[in-house]
Formats: sequence, structure tokens, C-alpha cells
Amino acid sequence: MLLKTEVLLEGLKFPECPRWHDGKLWFSDMDMLKVMTVNLSGDAKTIIDMPKSPAGLGWLPDDRLLVVSIQDRPLLRLDPDGLTELADLSKIASFHCNDMVVDKQGRAYIGHCGFDLLNMKAFKPADIILVTPDGNARVVADNMAFPNGTVITPDDKTLIVGETLGTRLTAFDIMEDGSLTRRRIWAKLNRPPDGICLDAEGAIWVSSPGSGKIFRVLEGGQITHRVKVSTQPYACMLGGPDRRTLFVATSSMDRSNGRIEIIKVDVPGAGLP
Repeated sequence: MLLKTEVLLEGLKFPECPRWHDGKLWFSDMDMLKVMTVNLSGDAKTIIDMPKSPAGLGWLPDDRLLVVSIQDRPLLRLDPDGLTELADLSKIASFHCNDMVVDKQGRAYIGHCGFDLLNMKAFKPADIILVTPDGNARVVADNMAFPNGTVITPDDKTLIVGETLGTRLTAFDIMEDGSLTRRRIWAKLNRPPDGICLDAEGAIWVSSPGSGKIFRVLEGGQITHRVKVSTQPYACMLGGPDRRTLFVATSSMDRSNGRIEIIKVDVPGAGLP
């Protein structure tokens, strides 16, 4: 059965990295250079105007916002007096940084492209970078094919990441110090994944740009649900009071017609983000 979304918010350009937090959906609009929120009534608010394109979002245990800046590659923290650079990743990430998940201890797992994909440069593998709340950064997984959307299971023991150019979801065990071990394929996919989110049955919703759909995938690769969006989906998040509202960040291929779309689902969200 093919389900369809309805539009919650229009007038965006390229929304990405949605997160449900404090009763609202937070997201980055990469092309409008804004971090924004929208509630279930469709009321939108700009939280911060960014100097460069924002991407992954997360929160420290004290509720300060963390934001990945794409082109210049710092991890930024929003303090009461404005943005502060928590970590400079420009010497670690070989190209633009992108999505991120922040665990309960405030440790940020950040992916990057590895190479200039938009200009069709030669492929180079990328890394997952771990940044601790004090700003220390180190590589915890290498030789990856564009690590993108990322989730952490409710028990805090497993990290699953979509490798966009590997057309797969890859899982790791999370060690006590935040290191990643026991790398394995969680699911092989038929299309490149972008943003993802996890539900309480352990399934992952996968955004699939180019297909016009998002898919609910079980470990091993079985697809249980398909949802059609108005243009192209780039990221998704389960939120709302019961975490049964599936939010999808969409845009046209020319990145001019961005929207937040929604649909109710049966299984609530779980884990992080």
C-alpha cells in the first residue's frame, strides 16, 4: 500500500536534518541559511540565521543546541550570546560536513562527503568524526561511502548510518568511550539513502531522493511501508506528542520548493535523534 503525506509548511528552499525537540520540529534550511522550528499547527520560527549552510542538529545535556556548518566544517554551539565554535573539523573532514546524531552524553557523531560529489570529482572515502562536549574530535569510523543520516538505538549500544554512495545501512557497536566497533551491514538497499529515523520496533524509515518516496525498512532489507511525498524526500523524523507523526523534509530537484510534510504512522519513534 502506498501512503501519501500532507503539507505542513511551505515557503522553504532545502530543509534537512529534522529533529523533534521541546514540542517542535527543528530543522536546517541549507539554502536559506537558517535553523528553524515548526509546530504541529504549521507555525514556523527562525531560531538562528547562519553565516554558512547548516546541516546536522543536536543538543548537549544542558540543552544547548549544536549545529554542523557544512562548507567551513566547524561544529557550532548556540550559547546565550550567539554561536561558538566547539570544534574545527576542517583538518579532519576531507570535504563538506553533513548530518549528525548527538548521544545522551552530548557526544556528536558527524559524517562528511569525502569528496566534491556535486562537481563529479573522483570518489574518496569519508569518515565518521566523534566530537566530545569539551571539543575534542577524532575519527571513529573510516573508509565509508558518504556517511549521512544516523540513528542511535534506545539502549545506546548501536549506531546505524546510511552510506549514501554505498546504498546501504551500516551498523556499529558503541563502546563506553564512544568508539565504534563491529562494523556490519544492517540492510542493503536498492536506492541511495539520505536522512533516516528509527521506530520502536527497530525499523528504519529511509528517505530516498530521486524516488519521490520514503521507505520503512527492517534489518536485512525488507520493506514494509512506502510513503509518497510531493517532490523529493531528503530527511525524516518521527515526532509529535506520541512520536507517531512522521515528518519529511522535501524539496524540488532545483532546491527551490522546500516543504515539511507529515503523515501519521502506527509505530512511534525511538532512540536518537
